[in-house]
Amino acid sequence: MSHLPQFRHVTPAYRTFCGEQALDALPGELDRVGSSRAVVVGGPWLLDQPDALGAIESALGTRMVGRFDDVEEHSPIPAVEKARRLLEETRADAVIAVGGGSSIVTARAASILLAEGQDVRELCTRRGGDGRLISPKLLAPKIPNWVVPSTPITAYAKAGSALHDPGTGERLALFDPKTRAQGVFLDPRVALTAPAGLTTAAALNAFSMAVECLEAGVDDPLADALLIHALRMLAEWLPRLQREPDDPDVRLRLMIAALLCGQGSDYVGGGLAQALSHAAGPRSSVSNGVVEALFLPHTMRFNVPVTGPRLGLVADALNPHAEGAPHERAVATVEHTLQAMAVPRRLRDVGVPREALDDIVEAALDDWSITRVPRAVRREDVVQLLESAW
Repeated sequence: MSHLPQFRHVTPAYRTFCGEQALDALPGELDRVGSSRAVVVGGPWLLDQPDALGAIESALGTRMVGRFDDVEEHSPIPAVEKARRLLEETRADAVIAVGGGSSIVTARAASILLAEGQDVRELCTRRGGDGRLISPKLLAPKIPNWVVPSTPITAYAKAGSALHDPGTGERLALFDPKTRAQGVFLDPRVALTAPAGLTTAAALNAFSMAVECLEAGVDDPLADALLIHALRMLAEWLPRLQREPDDPDVRLRLMIAALLCGQGSDYVGGGLAQALSHAAGPRSSVSNGVVEALFLPHTMRFNVPVTGPRLGLVADALNPHAEGAPHERAVATVEHTLQAMAVPRRLRDVGVPREALDDIVEAALDDWSITRVPRAVRREDVVQLLESAW
């Protein structure tokens, strides 16, 4: 008898609006959930983009009661607390996150802190008395949020928020399905506000995640469909971004691919390159997406003993006509793609000092992503991977 698929695939309610008229649907979305007091959350860059900001403010009209312009990279706790206070002061009942990952995370995390009324360390994922990582259940109702992205990131459809503690350097992860966005508005004006380099880095993160999630070995054909098509789109449109950085079609296609990847990854978890990049990224001179792509060939080789058959999906999606064993084709094609995108090959090339490796090991072992990797990883494995990548 053949192996029967066994999986649980629950698709969250989510609405996607794409194109020049995408923002026209925003008022109706707020009305749909009974929201009338929206706060826009973005970075100071938004003030220099009058067309994009004006389109959002025009769509919201009198529903807009505040704007937070102080989003910072990696969503440091003080900035998130400041956003929380604005939500409280304005009595907001909706949040519109505009920009990249830091805007989205800041908006989500601020709504968590507002609703839960506790210190972030009481709400984040941490190790229990038995040494296992635990993620507290955050039960208070949350303000609904929507995303108007500027970059192609997988966070659109996610329920996690990772904050940076500037005092300790720690990464504090919050997880709450109630903060999953109601939907996303893919608007070409907003998409073109991001520098091409930032868009590339975000798309590389989605590329790496799609590969790692296909490696995971979860027998869920519905998730595979999302991830395989995301990977095909990213492989097709990333090179075009280099040639046509100001083409809105390229930007929107990459955003759609990132959304597909984010949705597909929900069913299989993260990966080893993701955990390593979460730990090493803040210590580097580049974005987490570039660091994750740097780690990807190393972690793929490490995983081959258990992911060999699954790597055939990656190889066929990226280069179906190549010859050789599936795992060899997959690794070689990924390396070729990353080389074409000028991804650095070593941690030392992105400013990570050798003396930081011990701290990176500890941070990676405490990352939730490392609990859902295809091949069990030990401390000495992480040390060896970091040494190899450095």
